[in-house]
Amino acid sequence: MEQLHSKNLTRNESAGKSAQQYVDIQEIKDNVVILKNGTLRAVLMVSSINFDLKGSQEQEAIVASYQNFLNSLDFPIQILVSSSRLDINPYLEMLSEKERSQENELLRMQISEYRAFIKNMVGAASIMTKTFYIVVPFALTEGTKEGFLDRIKIALNPKQAILEKQMEFENYKNQLWQRADHIMSGLAGSGIRIAPLKTEELIELYFNAFNPTVIGSADRIEAAKLNLSQI
Repeated sequence: MEQLHSKNLTRNESAGKSAQQYVDIQEIKDNVVILKNGTLRAVLMVSSINFDLKGSQEQEAIVASYQNFLNSLDFPIQILVSSSRLDINPYLEMLSEKERSQENELLRMQISEYRAFIKNMVGAASIMTKTFYIVVPFALTEGTKEGFLDRIKIALNPKQAILEKQMEFENYKNQLWQRADHIMSGLAGSGIRIAPLKTEELIELYFNAFNPTVIGSADRIEAAKLNLSQI
């Protein structure tokens, strides 16, 4: 199964060539990632749970639920953990705004001291935040190539060929989301919340994945802003 990064990206001979030819993604549309080999991917963002804070019976129930989920799968999935440095600048800016608008002198001083404490604490230690994803594949068309007769058919009736391609995509997309629904319902008993990434969020995710040096200036996917629904 294709990884988030193409293995070709690490080759030394890639210097001087367009980076786009080493990216496995052909297109992102309708909340689906389309790879160059014709296969599809859906990406689910999942929340985390603090397993250590659960009681022994709750832990056993979570493990049993997850085991049943894995046993129910008849297709591969990719579990991705993305680690990035915690960006607290928006929070510090909010505190600065609260400090400026606070009329009480004592409260203003307390906000200022708290803001300085948070800034120094994060600056002294590398605080990382982790985001969890499940990549769902649909590979029915994997390995298929366009033949000579197919090219003639497209040349003779391009509109019909485009229509058939669209119908084929809709069919495969529906089957892909059936798999995604199965995953969401299967993880419901574990107390995990899940949200499928939409087109803009997928573009943001893959842009940050292939451009790690500019993640700090790019917008990030925030779990709190997504519609994380517990099935």
